[in-house]
Amino acid sequence: MEKKRILIVGLKDTDVQTIKQSLGFEYLIVHYDILPNVKLIEGELWVESPSVADKYLLVSAVIFHGIFEHDFDFISLLVLWRGPCLPNALGMMDLRQRIPGLARALSVSKFNGIKRGMLIGSQEYLADTEVVAKWGIWHCGEDKHKFTGNWTSTETSVIEEFITGEAVRIMLVGDEYWQIKLTGDTWLKSIHNEGSDQMPVDEDLLQDSRNIARHFNLQTVGVDYMVSSDGEKFLMEVNHIPNVTVFPFVNEAFTAFATNWILSNRT
Repeated sequence: MEKKRILIVGLKDTDVQTIKQSLGFEYLIVHYDILPNVKLIEGELWVESPSVADKYLLVSAVIFHGIFEHDFDFISLLVLWRGPCLPNALGMMDLRQRIPGLARALSVSKFNGIKRGMLIGSQEYLADTEVVAKWGIWHCGEDKHKFTGNWTSTETSVIEEFITGEAVRIMLVGDEYWQIKLTGDTWLKSIHNEGSDQMPVDEDLLQDSRNIARHFNLQTVGVDYMVSSDGEKFLMEVNHIPNVTVFPFVNEAFTAFATNWILSNRT
């Protein structure tokens, strides 16, 4: 029987080992912490061997978990490949770039009430109230600036009103879901802060997140919302690659889901 080769990019080695131990001998795992060299040849996906120079290996399926500075071409190649990919490659491509991804997600969400501004390139912006500028491709509070008055962008940026309230994330892994309170020592909130943890699930936010996941055909997604002090809800960001390592309950669910996804594809 010909063995099936699964390319896993970005997951921690412990998670890869957990997945590997749950698979049969018919599967081979190629694991890279960073983006590997790949090429697409007549519809077949090939990855550079991690152990043999100048050798490429045929890939049956891909699990992609990470945000890398120059990964858009890599994801686009996965879309052109049209092979089994977790998460769905087209959904990742649609959401990868922060501003276009936000624009697409807002067209789906019912919680799109913020009247945003946008600057292209280097321009001045005058704000009478507190606002937040967001730019770039990173998450976890990076590439953000809160200001009132004059501010000059250095690159294309979205401007949002600053909302006082609670930052939350709806995390979806297959049919499982959680609502996580995002905390932080400053106005910046993240799942990585020590105080972040599970909280009761808001059914409206859950349904909105499921609608977004369904629209982008994503099996896993993290959707960030702000709930203002008067109860209004606003979509802030959709994470196409939400971190699955911070919380043990998410990590366990994801590794089990990824294993079952590989087995169900039988590529």
